[in-house]
Amino acid sequence: MNIYLRFTISISVLVLLAFFGCKNSNNKLSKKLSSEEFSSYESTGSKLATSTQKVLASNLVVAIEENGVSEAIEFCNIQAIPLTDSMSVELEAHIKRVTDQPRNPNNLANESEMEYIQSAKTTLQNGQDVTPSVRQTNGTVTGYYPIITNQLCMQCHGNEGSQINDETLTKIKELYPNDKATGYEVGQLRGIWVVEMKKDSLQ
Repeated sequence: MNIYLRFTISISVLVLLAFFGCKNSNNKLSKKLSSEEFSSYESTGSKLATSTQKVLASNLVVAIEENGVSEAIEFCNIQAIPLTDSMSVELEAHIKRVTDQPRNPNNLANESEMEYIQSAKTTLQNGQDVTPSVRQTNGTVTGYYPIITNQLCMQCHGNEGSQINDETLTKIKELYPNDKATGYEVGQLRGIWVVEMKKDSLQ
């Protein structure tokens, strides 16, 4: 067997090994989760979203109590995303808040997130409870968790002139000239928590 023929055979073998290796890897990533696994990821994501929500809410309440609602707007402007990012690091998952009506344009939902948001809004309009959704992609599992407005939210996200006072409204327009996050009522979908977990990260 000459050198050229041996070289050709060796290359062919390497190509075949690489092909089947990638194929097996992709099959592993695309393997569908069982209903029990979906439930476990949903529960894990919910815990992570709740933990992050509590941190943001407690800091926001302190800001309101110490400096008033208008200054709490500035707290959200500066601290909300960094706090969420720090919780992502601490909890070892990618966590973010998104919405179809953003105050901060960085919180605008993408196409798949928007699909869930619109579905959740329809569910609420029909008088039904919104439930989380878990979706699988290659190597990750992503959970969507609804954020429902309460009375506290109305001070910054309610109706201009009645629920949002003039001082707070002035601060909103100063910090967020393209704000779309007012006009809500209690019990509406403000946005969602998106929790992206690595597969096999069940707690």
